[in-house]
Amino acid sequence: QVQLVESGGGLVQAGGSHRLSCVASGRTFGGYDMAWFRQAPGKGREFVATVSWSGRNTRYADHVKGRFTISRDNAKNTVYLQMNSLKPEDTAVYYCAAGGDIYWSGTRYLDDSKYDYWGQGTQVTVSS
Repeated sequence: QVQLVESGGGLVQAGGSHRLSCVASGRTFGGYDMAWFRQAPGKGREFVATVSWSGRNTRYADHVKGRFTISRDNAKNTVYLQMNSLKPEDTAVYYCAAGGDIYWSGTRYLDDSKYDYWGQGTQVTVSS
């Protein structure tokens, strides 16, 4: 089992920056590919970004590419999401997820059902 706890959510002005953190406990964190998803009110959960277990490889959804950066520190069992140039449409609950053998398996990383563990989510609200 892996337990994931997100933090860092809050209210941010449009154009501003914010960083989310997700701390993992339990089984070996470094063995899992990690991802951030988000869910806006009235919408389904959507992929935001993913990082491979090594931290050397990342992928992003088109709507955050160039603005968001995902990273991880395996020594601290933590994955981060640095969000810059925030827009009101980035308002959502952000979830951290962990899964094995996802990053290099085609487009599995886009599918939230392929991840084994989830955090409780943290709300990010971007005001215009």
